Amino acid sequence: MPPADDRDLGVVAALPSLSALLRHRAATQPDERAYVALTDRGQEDATITFAELDRRAAALAGRLAEHAELGSRALLLFPMGIECLVAFFGCLYAGIIGVPMMVPRRQSARDASASILADCDPRLALTTSELLSGARGDIVGRFHHAGLEWLAVDAPAAEVDAAERSDARRGDIAFLQYTSGSTSAPKGVMISHGNLLANLEMIRIACGNTRASTYVSWVPLYHDMGLILNALQALYVGASCVLIPPLAFLQRPYLWLRAIHDYRAEVAGGPNFAFDLCVDRHRPEQLAGIDLSCLKLAFVGAEPVRAATIERFTEMFRAYGFEPRAMWPGYGMAEATLLISGGNRGEGPVVRDVSRAGLLRHEAEPPREASDAQAAVGCGRALAGEQIAIVDPETNARLGPNQVGEIWVSGPNIAQGYWQNTAATEATFQARIAGEADRQWLRTGDLGFLDAAGELFITGRIKDVIIIRGANHYPQDIEDTVQSSHPALRRHGGAAFTVADDAKGEQLVVVQEVERTERHRIMPPQLIGHIREAIVLEHDIVPHDIALLRPGALPKTTSGKIQRALARQLWLTGTLDRL
Repeated sequence: MPPADDRDLGVVAALPSLSALLRHRAATQPDERAYVALTDRGQEDATITFAELDRRAAALAGRLAEHAELGSRALLLFPMGIECLVAFFGCLYAGIIGVPMMVPRRQSARDASASILADCDPRLALTTSELLSGARGDIVGRFHHAGLEWLAVDAPAAEVDAAERSDARRGDIAFLQYTSGSTSAPKGVMISHGNLLANLEMIRIACGNTRASTYVSWVPLYHDMGLILNALQALYVGASCVLIPPLAFLQRPYLWLRAIHDYRAEVAGGPNFAFDLCVDRHRPEQLAGIDLSCLKLAFVGAEPVRAATIERFTEMFRAYGFEPRAMWPGYGMAEATLLISGGNRGEGPVVRDVSRAGLLRHEAEPPREASDAQAAVGCGRALAGEQIAIVDPETNARLGPNQVGEIWVSGPNIAQGYWQNTAATEATFQARIAGEADRQWLRTGDLGFLDAAGELFITGRIKDVIIIRGANHYPQDIEDTVQSSHPALRRHGGAAFTVADDAKGEQLVVVQEVERTERHRIMPPQLIGHIREAIVLEHDIVPHDIALLRPGALPKTTSGKIQRALARQLWLTGTLDRL
């Protein structure tokens, strides 16, 4: 007789929807803990079993049915925690399309709320009682929209019919994942139940996850990495997922590592900057007695993965039992549901040196000398049932191994398109490779190359590539040079872009945050000169302007990606918060 996991996965693979998946878990693992929520100090705050999540989601679905029609949209505005997942599954059970969103910061004037509301025309806004009437009384005013009705999912309610209103099918839209808008206005990616189930199975195979694969996650649930790769993947394999408030991690990253130890988690991860933060904020006394040998897969992605980050984290935490081969770089985006590529559990990262000069010619070749070397981190291979191609973005011709071009993807995880945006859907989701009319492809807008073994390496975004004097430069490389040039400059706090000059052509501008603790110690003119020298030496470019910014002034998306286009606009209008 096959093991329980094997029998279970055969059943799961044939399920028609994510709502059917939760009902399956409630029936087969009713009393096992599905999710555990921690406080901002790392103590256990709330838990929910699979059966209780199913019961509460079905009850909420009954309430939702009284307020909205099938296919209506509902905003999901929650802090990190169990209530968000109750709301998410309540929408699935009711046949309502959920729209996960970040709760805007009080003072933020740059959130995308208005654009998203105008685009998806929601009928409902779901949140907690505390946010609605207590801690954030300003929320309702910020989300002013005709016909929008607010519901607190945790508020006492009259008994209603808890029966599921619709049996979702694989082709039905499960939810809208709005793109972060790092290079353009947010667009609602239509994720179907089939897309989710296909990608969750791809993730399971690549990560080697089982019921024993407890997760610990601080990545917000409005972010696809937090929702799909953490919370929903744990549900898919029948494992538990421990949730930490994102702000608690940013302030005290050791809480994440301690929770991994406490819950003996097998899987945890986040964007590249998270691993740098753990190293930068490391205090031995905070990690006394910590054992990270349980961590079998530390996934890293959502932004360019840097070899130096992997090396620093591995070196620092090897003493705490961290296995270097557990580090797992991956690549994904909302338009592909989430994950596009990754390695296998236990293989470790693939890092190779390539020529800087070669990359500028769109070729990945060995460096000619030490000064020409740049470390490139592999982000794994195509997932099961998926294809990845490297394509010339101008001619749509397929490129060979080690040639840099646009990354195109095809598979059952590719989303249905953008909500009510036919033109953008056609341009992004219905591309065809020249001479290969048999298949449609997703154009990712990202640049990279495949090596002879099929390993994918990311080199940048098409719209972010800086072209000066006919040479291509990746902004991430310039930003890294800047931030490595002086300790007063904040990591992941800079942006490089170009502005047009009629007399001189495209000119480089760099904006860079200064660490809060260094603001009153530095001499800005000397620091700017130091940055200028580093850029000239490393990239042979003389910057047109270097602006030092106050901490937090650099525009970023809700998932922490640098908004270079917006930074450029703010620079042009003189509205950046300079020192």
